[in-house]
Amino acid sequence: MLRKTSSLKGYAIQATDDELGSVRDVYFDDEQWGIRYLVVETGTWLSKRSVLISPYSIKGVDDLEETVHVSLTRDQVANSPDIDTHQPVSRQLESQFSQYYGFGNYWNGPYLWGVGGYPVYPLPESGTVPPVDMRPDAVAERAADRPEDVHLRSCKDVTGYNIAGTDDEIGHVEDFICDDEAWAIRYLLVDTRNWWPGGKKVLLATHWIDRIDWTDSTVQTALTRQQIKDSPEYDESLPLDRDYETRLHRHYGKKAYWD
Repeated sequence: MLRKTSSLKGYAIQATDDELGSVRDVYFDDEQWGIRYLVVETGTWLSKRSVLISPYSIKGVDDLEETVHVSLTRDQVANSPDIDTHQPVSRQLESQFSQYYGFGNYWNGPYLWGVGGYPVYPLPESGTVPPVDMRPDAVAERAADRPEDVHLRSCKDVTGYNIAGTDDEIGHVEDFICDDEAWAIRYLLVDTRNWWPGGKKVLLATHWIDRIDWTDSTVQTALTRQQIKDSPEYDESLPLDRDYETRLHRHYGKKAYWD
């Protein structure tokens, strides 16, 4: 199912034994556009600590109950590596996180999730996860060959970035459209209404993005302003179906991600 990532904000995270907290933000990587973590505010039960939840552990999303179900327990989350979500997340910390839960490392392989296109990984039985060596010297040794992962980004931070075509700017990022099975960001939702009379909301596929300029807060695409202006309008009141996606890709003469 394709959904706006902002629709997950505030959803409860339901563990196998109790509620963990609510979704505050979403982290993605700007190379493969995979959603790597949900940032969850735990509330008073864990001293209002924020924790990361990987799609590897997500069993499903219940929109009626506004709940994300995960295959974790409260104890697992409480004892997980403490990651400061207000700082850049290093590959070292991600490795500790993956090792603790027994997940695969999504960066080890050619596909969106390393060895495959979906976050499916055999989870070990409770209590069989090898402990992470948290001694300062061991942490320093692991950090020496794992620099910061500069490609891990916050959806909240990138919202509002300008969209620049080959000839000029034409809108800004309003939201992200993700696939909640592959947990991949498929499109940027772009609002052009403040940039030209008669503006509208349009979608830009992430594989049409050339780069993101973090200094200038700009998303650069090889498309022209006119191409974007003439693209099919995105109507948020209607389901985002394959018919619209097909028309969108035909307009740009681009190959679809599902081909």
